[in-house]
This record gives sequence, structure tokens and C-alpha cells, in this order.
Amino acid sequence: MSFANTNYNISEINDARIAILAGRWYTECINSLLEKCLAELERNNCPKPAVHFLPGSYEFPLAIRRLLRNDSKIEAVIAFGIVVKGDTDHADMIRDEVRDGFSKVMFEFDVPIIMEVMVVRDIQHAIDRSQDNEKNKGIEAARAALEVIAWRRANSS
Repeated sequence: MSFANTNYNISEINDARIAILAGRWYTECINSLLEKCLAELERNNCPKPAVHFLPGSYEFPLAIRRLLRNDSKIEAVIAFGIVVKGDTDHADMIRDEVRDGFSKVMFEFDVPIIMEVMVVRDIQHAIDRSQDNEKNKGIEAARAALEVIAWRRANSS
């Protein structure tokens, strides 16, 4: 059995309303993710989104809920954060709370959240995913947001 690979034309999503959240930990990596994400959105004719900086990833679900409550035109949210595993279970707790919070908010408001909150064993893993190349997760996040917006528009009821 063959499955069709439907590609949505993300360059036609030139009026997408996207919000971006970024944690303040590991700013060099976060700034690189943001830079690549914003460049990819611009390359695809998307208006420049508002970028909201927060202390860390744990605060993201609450902030997203507030953004969506105050602006019903937001079509997608991208969240960039880095959590480095240490000697305690703190990183696992943050990961679980953020994941669960994203799910609740996403279904409550029917708005996709592109989760680029990386839980890594050491900072090098985050550095590897935020390099100045095509493997930068900021590019992937921008494309995912635009594609899911295109899909939602094509399948709106």
C-alpha cells in the first residue's frame, strides 16, 4: 500500500499569525534557534511574529494560555527552550509538566503548539541542534508551524 505525501504550499501562508516563546536559559542556543526560525518565516512571506521571553520552559503553558486567551487570531505557537539533565529528576519534572501543559492548552484553544523544548543530556546536544545549518531546529519549527497552518486552513470546517 502506498500513502500519498501531501505537501502543503507553506509559501502561500503569507498572513499567518504565529507567536513565539523563548526561555532565557542557554541564550546562545536559543538566539540561534530564534534567528533561524524568524528567517525561515520571513523567507516564506510570514509576518514577523511577536517573540516573548520567559524565565524558562516551565512557564510556557501558562504564558501560551494567556496569549491565546487575549488574541484569538493566533494560528500557531512555537516554543523554544532547553533543559539540561542533571543529577536530579528536575529535568524530567519540567519535561513532563511542559508536555502535559502544552497538550491541555492546545486542545483547550484548538491551536497547534510546535514544541522545541529540548531536554538534553548535556549542552552539546542543544548546541548541535542550534548550529548555523539546515539541522537547526528553528528552521524545522518554522516549517512545521506553517505546514500545520496550511493543513488546518485546507481542512477547516
